[in-house]
Amino acid sequence: MDALHPRLLVGRFAETFRFYAAVLPELTGAHLVRGTEEGPYAHWDLAGEGLLMLLDRRAMADVLGDAADTDQAPADRTTLVSRVPDVDAGYALCLRHGATAVAAPAARPEWGPTLRTAHVRDPEGNLVELQSYDG
Repeated sequence: MDALHPRLLVGRFAETFRFYAAVLPELTGAHLVRGTEEGPYAHWDLAGEGLLMLLDRRAMADVLGDAADTDQAPADRTTLVSRVPDVDAGYALCLRHGATAVAAPAARPEWGPTLRTAHVRDPEGNLVELQSYDG
């Protein structure tokens, strides 16, 4: 299970994919779990844990909607992603402790058949995704 992993939000997906596909296996022993250079998503694991994910920046902007038009959004190059047991509860917890709401909990079948996500910004403005897979 992926407890916490980085996701790079990239504008040049194919080039970035080819780079990490070439170097991650030798540098870290990670293997590609999902994705191709066509994008918009790729995922490498090491010993069953998420090591690095790539997502086309436009795909994230589609999810964030109006929240992508903030002063902070153009600087979004990474997202910290955490798998949680309950996205709604995790979202509420983050908001209670100073996070700013970005995208409320919602199903994301285009990313995975049973995936739910929510997005917040921590007090420094970093984008955080909470995710769970139902079923």
